[in-house]
Amino acid sequence: MVQQLCLWKWFTVGTALSAILARALAQNDEDWQYEDCKLARTGPPATIVPIDEESRNGTILVDNMLIKGTAGGPDPTIELSLKDNVDYWVILDPIKQTLYLNSTGRVLDRDPPVSIQSIVVQVQCVNKKVGTVINHEVRIVVRDRNDNSPQFQQQRYHVAVNELTPVGTTIFTGFSGNNGAIDIDDGPNGQIEYVIQYNPNDKTSNRTFDIPLTLSGAVVLRERLNYEEKTRYFVIVQANDRAQNLNERRTSTTTLTVDVLDGDDLGPMFLPCVLVNNTRDCRPLTYQASLPELTDPARVNPISVTPPIQAIDQDRNIQPPSERPGILYSILVGTPEDYPQYFHMNLTTAELTLLKPINRDLHQKFDLVIKAEQDNGHPLPAFANLHIEILDENNQKPYFTRSTYEGFILESSPVGTTISDNQNLTSPLQVVVLDNDVEETKDPQLHLFLNDYTTFFTVTQSGITRYLTLLQPVDREVQQLYTFSMTASDGVQESVPVTVNILVIDANDNTPTFSNISYNVKIYTDMRPGEGVIKLTAVDADEGANGRIVYEILAGDQGHFTINDRTGLITIAPGVVLEVGRSYALTVRASDSAPPAQRRSSITTVYIEVLPPNNQSPPRFPQLMYSLEVSEAMRIGAVLLNLQAFDREGDPIKYLIQNGDPQQVFNLSQSSGLLALGKPLDRESTDRYILIVTASDGRPDGTSTATVNIVVTDVNDNGPVFDMFLPKNLSVQEEEANAFVGQVRATDADAGVNGQVHYSLANFKNLFRITSNGSIYTAVKLNRELRDYYELIVEATDGAVDPRRSTLTLAIKVLDIDDNSPVFTNASYTVCVPENLPPGTVFLQLEAKDVDLGADVNYRIRTEEARQYFALNKHTGELSLRKSLDYESFSDAEATFTFLVEAFDSKGTMPPGLATVTVRVKDMNDYSPVFSQKLYRGMVAPNAVKGTLITTVSAEDQDPPGTPASLVRYKVDVVQFPYSASIFDVEENSGRVVTRVNLNEEPSTVFKLVVIAYDDGDPVKFNTTTVEIAVLQPSVIPRFTQDEYRPPPVSESAPKGTVVTVVTAAALNQTVVYSIVSGNEEDVFAINNRTGVISVKKPLDYERVQSYELRVQADSLQVVRSNLRVPSKSNTAKVFIEVKDENDHVPVFTKKMYIGGVSEDARMFSSVLKVKADDKDTGNYSAMQYRLIIPPIKDGKEGFVIEAYTGLIKTAMLFKNMRRSYFKFQVIATDDYGKGLSSKAEVLVSVVNQLDMQVIVSNVPPTLVEQNKDQLIGILERYVQDQIPGATVVVESIGARRFGDGYSEEDYTKSDLMVYAIDPQTNRAIMRNELFKFLDGKLLDINKEFQPYLGQGGRILEIRTPDVVANVKKQAQAVGYTEGALLALAVIIILCCMPAILIVMVSYKQRQAECAKTARIQMALPAGKPAGAAANNLYEELGDSTMRGYAQQEQQQLLRPSLLRPEELSMESGIDPGQEYYGQDYYSYEHGYELPQYGSRRRLLSPSGMYDEYGEVVVESDGGYYYSPHGPAAEEWAKKKRIKLVVDPEYETSSTGEESAPDPSQRSRMSTPGVQPSGNGNVYIAQNGSVVRTRRGCLGNNLKVTSPVRLGKQFKKLDKLAVTHEESVPLNTLSKGPSPSNKMNSRPCSVSFSSTIGAENAVTKAGPAKLKSTDEQESVVDHEDVKEPLESHSEHTQSDEEELWMGPWNNLHIPMTKL
Repeated sequence: MVQQLCLWKWFTVGTALSAILARALAQNDEDWQYEDCKLARTGPPATIVPIDEESRNGTILVDNMLIKGTAGGPDPTIELSLKDNVDYWVILDPIKQTLYLNSTGRVLDRDPPVSIQSIVVQVQCVNKKVGTVINHEVRIVVRDRNDNSPQFQQQRYHVAVNELTPVGTTIFTGFSGNNGAIDIDDGPNGQIEYVIQYNPNDKTSNRTFDIPLTLSGAVVLRERLNYEEKTRYFVIVQANDRAQNLNERRTSTTTLTVDVLDGDDLGPMFLPCVLVNNTRDCRPLTYQASLPELTDPARVNPISVTPPIQAIDQDRNIQPPSERPGILYSILVGTPEDYPQYFHMNLTTAELTLLKPINRDLHQKFDLVIKAEQDNGHPLPAFANLHIEILDENNQKPYFTRSTYEGFILESSPVGTTISDNQNLTSPLQVVVLDNDVEETKDPQLHLFLNDYTTFFTVTQSGITRYLTLLQPVDREVQQLYTFSMTASDGVQESVPVTVNILVIDANDNTPTFSNISYNVKIYTDMRPGEGVIKLTAVDADEGANGRIVYEILAGDQGHFTINDRTGLITIAPGVVLEVGRSYALTVRASDSAPPAQRRSSITTVYIEVLPPNNQSPPRFPQLMYSLEVSEAMRIGAVLLNLQAFDREGDPIKYLIQNGDPQQVFNLSQSSGLLALGKPLDRESTDRYILIVTASDGRPDGTSTATVNIVVTDVNDNGPVFDMFLPKNLSVQEEEANAFVGQVRATDADAGVNGQVHYSLANFKNLFRITSNGSIYTAVKLNRELRDYYELIVEATDGAVDPRRSTLTLAIKVLDIDDNSPVFTNASYTVCVPENLPPGTVFLQLEAKDVDLGADVNYRIRTEEARQYFALNKHTGELSLRKSLDYESFSDAEATFTFLVEAFDSKGTMPPGLATVTVRVKDMNDYSPVFSQKLYRGMVAPNAVKGTLITTVSAEDQDPPGTPASLVRYKVDVVQFPYSASIFDVEENSGRVVTRVNLNEEPSTVFKLVVIAYDDGDPVKFNTTTVEIAVLQPSVIPRFTQDEYRPPPVSESAPKGTVVTVVTAAALNQTVVYSIVSGNEEDVFAINNRTGVISVKKPLDYERVQSYELRVQADSLQVVRSNLRVPSKSNTAKVFIEVKDENDHVPVFTKKMYIGGVSEDARMFSSVLKVKADDKDTGNYSAMQYRLIIPPIKDGKEGFVIEAYTGLIKTAMLFKNMRRSYFKFQVIATDDYGKGLSSKAEVLVSVVNQLDMQVIVSNVPPTLVEQNKDQLIGILERYVQDQIPGATVVVESIGARRFGDGYSEEDYTKSDLMVYAIDPQTNRAIMRNELFKFLDGKLLDINKEFQPYLGQGGRILEIRTPDVVANVKKQAQAVGYTEGALLALAVIIILCCMPAILIVMVSYKQRQAECAKTARIQMALPAGKPAGAAANNLYEELGDSTMRGYAQQEQQQLLRPSLLRPEELSMESGIDPGQEYYGQDYYSYEHGYELPQYGSRRRLLSPSGMYDEYGEVVVESDGGYYYSPHGPAAEEWAKKKRIKLVVDPEYETSSTGEESAPDPSQRSRMSTPGVQPSGNGNVYIAQNGSVVRTRRGCLGNNLKVTSPVRLGKQFKKLDKLAVTHEESVPLNTLSKGPSPSNKMNSRPCSVSFSSTIGAENAVTKAGPAKLKSTDEQESVVDHEDVKEPLESHSEHTQSDEEELWMGPWNNLHIPMTKL
């Protein structure tokens, strides 16, 4: 029971669990159906993917959407589609759930204008089980690529900067915002940075400016600007984006032109300015002027200055011109210091005026410094010198051209010898003396006199050049230098003395003289050799070589004595032993060193006695006479001479002055013998001392003597001393020039030049002069009235270098004479006298003064006519009226009297002084103004605006016209009617009564206004009138319907009377009258005064006036009849009339004929020239359309075309080899875009080439030439037209200068301008040489005119021949040098080729026979067994299936002989069985197209099964391959008959160097089933037609393949080799039959063989492989199924003898040969 209960319990639980599980499973099955279409991934519901812009079509956007469910297959659970696919950019593959980009025919561009930044599509998923739809958003974000470069919004940028701008200033911000560069890329790719690049044409721009903040692009100044050095910079600014990869950043550039403005940084400069080298500074400038002395200023003012004084501001281009400073001139300083009394300079014009006459006796010249400065206080003034010369008439003193003269004369010269100017005595001393009173070319007739040595020298008496001559002989030994002064006099004045130094040149006129005729000397035997015996002294007064003495012993010395030739010391000869008792008589000669012909000499005798040794010999002086010169300024105690004597015994010596010094001036040391100065010397008291000096050793006979001759030389220790006994108080009469005043005399005790006395004046040098002898004269005429007493200081100086001076003061009194006329205090008097003064009235006081002593001045009227009106008191000078004056009685505009008065000295004889008196009669205003009406009436609107005209008043004055009294003016009387005066006014000069304010008055009110008319007379007189002004009712004033009328435009061709518009105004019960009040000054329009119709009155012209603004007014007839107008706001209106333009002007070409040129090598549509026509009309009427009228040209060519709307003529054909041709045609310009009026012009185009051109080389960059091209060509054209009228210069090209060998180098700092010229008479280009002459001959003038455009320093360097012409000349010259050698070489080549030609002809015949023989052998071969599916045809074709030649679409199918059996090939069919037939000659390719890449080879395959034995290839020790038959028995035969084989590496390498063999994968494959690689072999064909097949087993797979060589080389080897190796070619296809789709690439070849073996045929074993037959035409055909491996060749590198390469032959053109 319990067990059953448990079972039931478990059953219940299981049942419940099963139910629960079943329900759960059912629920899960239902939820699973809803899982489809949901995403199988976690994360956000939207799918976001990036993609680069410009991605190619088909790019995968989403690889898998990961949507649950299956969209494909037999039972899909979901269906996918795209929604919101704008422009269908997305393609959905529902099966793979892949999204692709669809950009077919378009580009996904994120950048403008497309601007696709994202693509949002919805992938809609439909759950097919439950029908639910879920949309999955896919957001495709288009990522930016840096595919756009920054683009500047302007082609060029410009900024102007003042040169004074401080460094660091931001000068340009024009790149900010949208003005700079814009990059349409996004992010960093679109962010712009700016940098400044180096400009090779403006090398300073990148360092002068900088962009420190690259993102902003603000340009900052880095270096100071200088307008004077550089006025323009071309700054290259580069904009680049900020792509993260630096290599991908894109850039663009623009040019910022920076114009430097002139600033006020320089001061003025005087003109003309001559610059110092390499600077901007002007050289010092001196202006010159000259004035005659004592000239009246009125005669010379303004003073003429050369060149005219002018200064300009160096900153010439300061903008605006109103800010340019003015120049102020002034005299800064000058000499003499009293220049302000004489000269004045205008502050602004620099005009120089003389203030008073100049006395040349006081001032001969003025040197002034002129200052020019800016009127704005600029701190840099300019200075110039002004030299004013005061000219005199015959009062100039003579002058020497030199201040000192140096002359030379030989002392032996005879009397009359001319003094020379050099020591060589080659030219005379010229003394040139001039006088400014006489022309320099004329003899001034001056007297020259010397102040000293007049007995020795004299001067010639006439001529400009004078000469000094000798009057008596001179002796240099007496006086060597003659110094004196020389003065020139014209009889009135003396020149400044000049010093003359004449040096006497020594002549050998003195003989050397001994002091004694003979000398006695005792010597002793104990004297040693070399010991002195006696010193002889001879004296020669000459100098130099003439005075240099040479001593020699002539005789008597017996070899025992020698003499020093210079000192005269006689000594004992070496090795001599003296003997007692011997005596000698030496003859000694003293001669000078003059030339032998002039040498002088004298002799003396020296007696020498030899004594025994003696200890008692006296002392001896070294020489018997001493001479010396001592200056008198020598100090006391100075040692003068050493007189030490020699004593043989060495006894003490005592020295004494025995005679010649009584005053004991000298001291002689008793012990040492030193002679010293004991007392001061005075040359003036004693000038020479002769001293007798003794030397004694104390014994009676122990004394010897010597003579000392002392000459005391002079020093300048005495000054000149005036003679005090001559008078010091002197007098001279005034007004006498060169009058003797007195004389002074001074002496100087010194000698020579130190004692020569010269006189000069220390003051008043311009008034007095002193001669060399002390006579004093007046230099000019003295004027006592200016100064009557002078203290003249006379200075006397000696002639020393540092002269001593003495002065003497003389008192000079000037005596008076009657030499002055009375002088009025004013040169002219002007007085104003009122008319109607009573007679006797004194109105002027005259005064004159006479500076002479005791003068009595009287006055009188000199003009007779004035005496009836005026009276002058004789003594007092009072001027009075004789009768009253009336202003109106004068007929002239100014009532004046002008007359002369004079003052004279009643006691004197001088003429009277004069003065001018001008009496102006003053008008006293006799009349008052008078109004034309006593009462004036006017009307005004109640609301009239300010300034409205009401009426006009008028008054006249009877006073003389033009006088102030006749000038009438008006004003309102504000006293009588103050309110009226507050609202009305009258114009002062015209009298027009107007409203003062805007009115707001009650209608019908009447105002009264008092107007005053007054004049400007003295006294002022006036008159009054009344004006009644009525305020009208508003209803009476018409009102226009419009304030402004704007009618439709009126055609300028509208006829007279054409209605323009109608204006309308109305008033209550009033007739309206219309009028035009302004804007119709030319009376072009008329208005009907009753209807208001405005019409055309005169013809209109749009080109002159485009619009009119008329002001019309409407008034009531009542007002008009009153002859009044009442302007108001309502009764005036404006009419705006626009004139409509009509096509009434024909186009006008800028030229009647356009001349241009076109180069022979010009391309199609090259620009030739541009025509332009102008039209005065506007709008479309001035828009041109151009067309050409060209005569028929050969072949129907157009020749030229023209751009219809620009006028640019272009070429429409090529002009090769058409030089010197020309084309003339017409160009038609039609306005209104071809629908209007037309005009025509002629066009001439000449064909040229570089033979007609010249290259103009200039030293400026090409950009500058390009900028100024039109101006430069205009200048060149003008010079060409001087020779050929009407010629046109045409620019061919502008570029950098080309130079170097072959003109291969370029210099961008210079330029080449290539031009040619067209002659309109011949219609052709001017010859190049003529063009060169026209321009080169005027190169200097052309450069001057080019200067403004090329800049300072810019010029034409040369005019040369174009590059091509020059190179052709050079090559032609080179050809000429070698043409002889080439001719010889050609002869040699012809001679060498003759044998070769003969050999080829013989070989060709042999080859034809051999080929025929081979063909017969092939035809005789029997048919073999079939192998597989191979065809039993005689031929199989191997090769390339692609024809890669001309016109691939026309590839030809080759007719293959393999389709025919051999027996079917017969001559009857037209096909030789031994010949391959081609339907087309495939070698007729045109040049310039691609040729077949590979050569083709046709190989003969034997029928299978014919041969059953193989030979083998044997490798010998030499590395070569040889064929030998099998079998031991044949070994010996084989050795003899074996054939050397050469491998053909045709498929090793292509002609282009590329591998052409099959790939490695194909090499391992079998060619045909059942054929083993080991059984395959190579086929070798002998020349006799034998076919040899070898096994391949003997060749390794690792053998090296040789490289190809040139085909021509291999043909030579073919003639030497007996056999060729043809390798098995890889077959792409094994064909059972010919396929129509096969395409051949066939190229012919010609190959010759030479035989080395017999006619035996080597046979091969039959197999599936086929033999190959070679003929002279080989081809290669590709087949599809059979492929044969290409094996490697031997590693042995074959020599030239062994190597043979037979292909590819793609470039070989050999005609086919019939076998």
